[in-house]
Formats: sequence, structure tokens, C-alpha cells
Amino acid sequence: MHPSDHWENVYRNKSFDAVSWYAPHLGESLRLIQELCPDANASIIDIGGGESTLVDDLLHRQYVDVSVLDISSTAIDFTRQRLGPLAQEVTWHVGDITQHDFGDQRFDLWHDRAVFHFLTDPAARQAYVELVRRSVRPGGYVLMATFGPDGPLQCSGLDVVRYDDQSLHHEFGEGFQMMGSQLAEHNTPMGTRQQFLYCWCRA
Repeated sequence: MHPSDHWENVYRNKSFDAVSWYAPHLGESLRLIQELCPDANASIIDIGGGESTLVDDLLHRQYVDVSVLDISSTAIDFTRQRLGPLAQEVTWHVGDITQHDFGDQRFDLWHDRAVFHFLTDPAARQAYVELVRRSVRPGGYVLMATFGPDGPLQCSGLDVVRYDDQSLHHEFGEGFQMMGSQLAEHNTPMGTRQQFLYCWCRA
């Protein structure tokens, strides 16, 4: 099954608050974004933003240059409807992150919570990193959240790759300066816990 078909099935058949990665607000991501890019004019992209409320919270905090990418058009449509007129303030992208082209668009901060760990093919990870290199402005930030060393081995029926800060930074390689990392526990709607690694670096 093509990845886009898999995720369309997920978002069509599950309530937005019934998927394991759901959180009412992405508190850790919001805190780190505001620390790294306090300027409300900063250009921010949320990779795999789908039905996440991060875009709502960024707009509420007066960020004026927010973009969202997801492989599922169903997820993007859901969030656009939730935002109502505010959806016009966001730049929306539907596409596979390993094949997408942002054109001339450049970002001050690249945020990814729970996409990169699904890339089990090294070639897909390389394509992802090359897109980051092309899309993040020099001096910009990359904020990643993946499953940590004690995180799940699978999610949504798919295998994942778990990371510590060194192995995740190794995937990005030279040209990225690691600035910090932390582990955090995510409580799923099913009552289980997942360990996430947050890692941020500068391009």
C-alpha cells in the first residue's frame, strides 16, 4: 500500500482524538518554538501537521507565517474546516515529505513531531534531510520529535525507527549544529505511554 493510501485510511476511519499521537495541545513543541523563534514574523513549517492543533496555537500566539504539510488531504481538509476563516492565514501543502518540493519557500523553523521515525528506508531519510537543507534558511532551526530509545517499535501498524539524540543528529550530519535535546512522555488516548525524543539543531 502506498503511504498516502495508508494515511488516508487512518484519517478517514479514526476520530481526530483517537489516534495514538493525539494531544489537545503540543506543549513541548510550542514552548521550544517560542524559545527558538520568538519573533512572530518567523516562517514556520509543521511537517505532518495533519489534524494537529499546533497551527491553531501558533496563530493564537500571533505567528503570521505558518505552513502545514501532510500526506493526507483528508487531514488537511479537517484542520482547514476547524480553523474556518483563519485557514486563509496558513499555507497548506499536501504531499509526501520524501518527494515534496517547496519551490522558493524558505523557513526559519522546521517542526516535525512523529513523521521522521516512520522513514525506515535510508534513502527516504536521505531525501528528507536533503529537503531540509534546501528549505531551511541558513541560521534557521530544525525541531524534531521522534520516538526515543524506549519508544514503541510500531505505530499505526507500521514499523518505526527509534532514536537517541546522537543517532538522530547523525542522520542530518554536517551542516547542522545540535543545540539541545530532551526526552518526554506522551500519554496516548488509549491510556498508554510513549517516549518521545525532542532534538533541535541549527542549520
